[in-house]
Amino acid sequence: MADSQQDSKKKTSYEPWTKEQTDVLLELMVDAAHRGCRDNSGIFSKTTVEERIIPNLNDKLRCNKTYRNYQSRLKWFKNRWTFYQNLLKFSSGFGFDPITKKFTAPDEVWYEYLEAHSKDANLRYGEFPDYEDLAIAVGNGVAVGKNSIGLGSATDANTLGDDENRDARI
Repeated sequence: MADSQQDSKKKTSYEPWTKEQTDVLLELMVDAAHRGCRDNSGIFSKTTVEERIIPNLNDKLRCNKTYRNYQSRLKWFKNRWTFYQNLLKFSSGFGFDPITKKFTAPDEVWYEYLEAHSKDANLRYGEFPDYEDLAIAVGNGVAVGKNSIGLGSATDANTLGDDENRDARI
C-alpha cells in the first residue's frame, strides 16, 4: 500500500516553473493579448489557454504544463503585478524607466518607502524586465511604462495651469 501512495504522490507532485518556462509563458500571453484572444472581461478563457497558450509552451520547451499549472503561474504573475502597482501607488514620486527597466524616484521618496518596507530594498537598484509584459498580460492590457516620463525628462508637451482656459484644448 505504501508503494501505491508514493506512486500517487509522484503523479500529483508539483513541477516547479523554471525561469525559462515563466518567461516563455509570459511571452505567449503577451502575444495572445496582442492577437485579441481575451474575452469580454479582459482575461484569457480556459479554452484559449488550453488550445493556444499551453500547447505552444509545451511544444517550445518540451514540457508538460497543464491548465492547473497555468493558473498557478497566473496567480504568481498577478501577485507580482500587484506588488509593482503598490510601489507606484505609494508615492507620486515613483515611476518606471522602460529603458533601464528600473523603478525611479527621488532619494527622499526611496528613503521614505524603504523605511516603511525594508524587505523591498532590492527594488531600488534591481531591474524588472517583466514589468511592461505583465502590464499587458495581467495589468488590464495596458503597457504603462512606454509612455511614462522619467524624472528630469524634458518634454515639449503643452500643459494648462488651473487659471488657464481649459476649453482652449483641442
